[in-house]
Amino acid sequence: MPLPSRVSDLTSFDLLLSVANLGSIGRAAAAHQMSQPAASARLRQLERQVGARLLERGARGARLTTVGELVAGWAQPAVDRAADLEEGIAALRRERHTHLRVAASLTVAEYLLPAWLIALRTADPDTMTALSCGNSAEVAAQILTGEAEIGFVEGPKVPGGVQAREVARDELAVVVAPSHAWARRRRVRAAELVRTPLVSREPGSGTRQAWEQALREQLDTDLDAPILEVSSTTAIKAAAMGGIGPAVLSVRAVTAELTAGTLVRLAVPGLDLTRRMHAIWPAGNTLQGPASDLLAIALRSAVG
Repeated sequence: MPLPSRVSDLTSFDLLLSVANLGSIGRAAAAHQMSQPAASARLRQLERQVGARLLERGARGARLTTVGELVAGWAQPAVDRAADLEEGIAALRRERHTHLRVAASLTVAEYLLPAWLIALRTADPDTMTALSCGNSAEVAAQILTGEAEIGFVEGPKVPGGVQAREVARDELAVVVAPSHAWARRRRVRAAELVRTPLVSREPGSGTRQAWEQALREQLDTDLDAPILEVSSTTAIKAAAMGGIGPAVLSVRAVTAELTAGTLVRLAVPGLDLTRRMHAIWPAGNTLQGPASDLLAIALRSAVG
């Protein structure tokens, strides 16, 4: 039920308590950061609501009447509880603004997010970050259910129900083991690639979505099922290096292997394997605190 009108404004009761403690309407007004006329008007309004004089006003200050002392005694617990409520809410806001839950797809989590989190830690040393990694579909689900405040995905399409900002671009690479027949050619046609079972990420992976969409856009045909599905970039690289089949991975993920010669990158003429990476958060929400700071860091990195 709503508060009765006579006690709905606790500020006036708090002001009355300050007069009792400080012995002056002027000093009470200063403690509440208001003018003395404004404080006097509030106290007169309180007396009208109570229906009795609460203060004895004089040249040397003001003191509570007998009725005023009764009202002040009843008001003190309510004012104290209001102060406790305010402090609890403030503590909750402090905790929310120093704890950040981030969800990120694997490529972003492994190759981009560490530098962003170091920059966030430098800017906000008190922020505690919890990071959850998964494929792009899983990241989107965590954002929509409120399990994470900000997410980073790498698929070709932005999921529904979220707001998004592009934070990076990436290039996918078709790679094979040096012993693979394609390695000597250094290139492969898209028509060959679409008919060849690949070592692949699981459905829902942004990497898989990106290269499958690129092939469908060029050839308008269904792809063969993968020869092997795994949810780990490291496992895909190991399978490709072992000769199980070709793989499509972020260039960021295979730089060391390409340099060492344990994997060979193939050109695919006419196939655009560039993809965009996005920060996402619930539609209609405004990022605040560390989540907003992390987005700003990612966007500065993209510009740089």
